[in-house]
Amino acid sequence: MSDAFNWAATILAGAVLGVVFFGGLWWTVQRGATSPTPARWFFGSIILRTAIVLAGFHLVGGGQMVRLGLCLLGFVLARAIVLRVTRPTPAAVTPPSSRVPPCA
Repeated sequence: MSDAFNWAATILAGAVLGVVFFGGLWWTVQRGATSPTPARWFFGSIILRTAIVLAGFHLVGGGQMVRLGLCLLGFVLARAIVLRVTRPTPAAVTPPSSRVPPCA
């Protein structure tokens, strides 16, 4: 029972790290797209997000391959969740048909 709880906690910790990383990426793209200095946003973001995730993997994994693998599993699952949550609505992606295309 204790092993199952530890494995679930490790997967959950990986998922939290994944949400921090990929949610931070989404937030950075939103802010960087409208910023006068987007390179600072993207460079600072990748450094901060990578440092947080590496420190988290180091703390959670504890040098054990099974725990690192489970943490990575949670990280990848969080990626799928963040992609689904931040997906644009179909109305935002599809331009209205009454508009003339910009190249016409």
